[in-house]
Amino acid sequence: MENYRFTAFEKTGETLFDETWTFENDETAKINGQQQIEEKGVADKTHRLVNSSGKLILFHV
Repeated sequence: MENYRFTAFEKTGETLFDETWTFENDETAKINGQQQIEEKGVADKTHRLVNSSGKLILFHV
């Protein structure tokens, strides 16, 4: 299991979420991370999900 950092922002720069999520691998993080983002209602907000090495897994502006 690997830790991933999820952050979501308003256009003003206000941080909506800054959380650590745990997934099995990058592919699982991409699929399950997108589901969690939609559940949180921030799919249309600026957000990113990065792995512990800093690699972007998901990004939306």
